[in-house]
Amino acid sequence: MSSLRARLLVWLLGGVLLVGAAGGWFVYRNALVEADAFFDYHLRQTALLLSDQPVEYMLNPEIPQTSAEYDFVVQVWTLDGVRVYLSRPHAVLPAVTTIGFSTVVTSEGRWRVFGVQAPTKVIQVAQPMRVRARQAVDLALRTLTPFVLLMPVLVIFIWFAVGRALEPLKRLTQLVKARKVTALDPLPDEHLPSEVQPLVGALNDLLGRLGAALERERGFMADAAHELRTPLTALHLQMGTLARATNEAERADAMEKLSAGVQRAIRLVEQLLSLARQEPRADVIRKRLRVDDLAREVVAEMVPLADARKIDLGISASQPAYVLGDPDALRTLVRNLVDNAVRYTPVGGTVDLSVQESADPNNSNSGAVLRVVDTGPGVAPEEHKRVFDRFYRPPGTSPPGSGLGMSIVKAIADAHGASIALDTGPNHQGLAVTISFPPARG
Repeated sequence: MSSLRARLLVWLLGGVLLVGAAGGWFVYRNALVEADAFFDYHLRQTALLLSDQPVEYMLNPEIPQTSAEYDFVVQVWTLDGVRVYLSRPHAVLPAVTTIGFSTVVTSEGRWRVFGVQAPTKVIQVAQPMRVRARQAVDLALRTLTPFVLLMPVLVIFIWFAVGRALEPLKRLTQLVKARKVTALDPLPDEHLPSEVQPLVGALNDLLGRLGAALERERGFMADAAHELRTPLTALHLQMGTLARATNEAERADAMEKLSAGVQRAIRLVEQLLSLARQEPRADVIRKRLRVDDLAREVVAEMVPLADARKIDLGISASQPAYVLGDPDALRTLVRNLVDNAVRYTPVGGTVDLSVQESADPNNSNSGAVLRVVDTGPGVAPEEHKRVFDRFYRPPGTSPPGSGLGMSIVKAIADAHGASIALDTGPNHQGLAVTISFPPARG
């Protein structure tokens, strides 16, 4: 049953019927108790009244007037067990019973009997229990009849009340359906029930995150289009230069410049794709991995580039340190840090990596700290925040690049809950990038 209205109606009406049935049962039980008390009183009064009369010698004993439907039966027995009087014939009647109240089972059913002993006789007044049950049922039905008659009114009221209660959801549904695809402004949450406001709040939060994601995408596309225009224009011009070359030397020089331009364009596209992949995703499977192993893999991969530039690349300190994250993304993070350090460090410089544990004061587990230190030109303190902006390159920076490396590092670090700190290297030379990861839980 997928309809909320149908569920509410079934539960409410079912609850009303269940409570009504339970109430009817209790009314019947109370009516039966009252009938027992009422008829027991009449049985006792009748027997006591007749105990002083010579019933066995009277043609018409003065029995108290009762309704015929009460079916009182009076029997008079001698002390030796001979019945001398019977007020009303029955197929089967209780025999002489004990003095006082008792319940006797016969082939006609159960009887309620009251016996009293006089000096010369025993007077017994009896009544079938079915009479009491019938009276209790009649009393219960008379009590419940107004409720039964009002049941259709209650059903109509519940139907109307459920419809009115669900009206805000209906209006909200119509409002969402009427919105355009590009409309990402928050939904109004005024005059909404408190149960619906969390849903609207969650939708507004989703719309806000979707709007921010679309805004980032539009900004990314605009920046990417702007940044790609320059290298593509340069490639076009270099192709023209190659076509106009008149000798082998000019042709070789043009080919070399064209090849370098293609390599820069390839790297720019790769970094753009890498940055796009770091957008928050729900399908990323995070694993527990060692940062020190990851650092050694990246260093081994980047050694040829470092050797080509005569850069001393290595790991200065290493401890087993675990993080919980996406292996591919973290590998991209370390590779970008090392690549930036190698590219911007002068020939003959040094790039060192270190990995160590960092104790979390609020947790017994340890986090991981990755540090990359180079002996390059460094970054001025006032530029530390800006280097994480897309396509930003500090003035006077060489060699040429796209300005995306640190943006990619920042995006990956944020996705893993890590913090980044920039500082100068040893002897106030170069740049030191420190990334602190939270403990690997899970």
